[in-house]
Amino acid sequence: MASLKIKKGDHVIVLAGRDKGKHGEVVEMRPKENRAIVRGVNVVRKHTKQSAQNPDGGIISKEAAIHVSNLAVEDPKDGKPTRVGFKVLEDGKKVRVSKRSGEIIPEKK
Repeated sequence: MASLKIKKGDHVIVLAGRDKGKHGEVVEMRPKENRAIVRGVNVVRKHTKQSAQNPDGGIISKEAAIHVSNLAVEDPKDGKPTRVGFKVLEDGKKVRVSKRSGEIIPEKK
């Protein structure tokens, strides 16, 4: 399993599928499945029964997982899709950089 260059908290752009061109923030990563859940992207409607947590039941909308090959990190400089590279700084810290602009991609906590 290869390490993924997209991380939780990154702003990404959808490259393919019915939500192509949409932007969103990664809410959850699933590295074993090579999938990510992105806020506001790939929203599906799910029929639910009545339960203690959901007393009304009915139809709810939620984000479904999307394959990471259909996502690209948003360039911090101009907001366009970019590939991710790595660079070691003078202090020995390894950071992710945008291949498009060379800007450092900020880490979200």
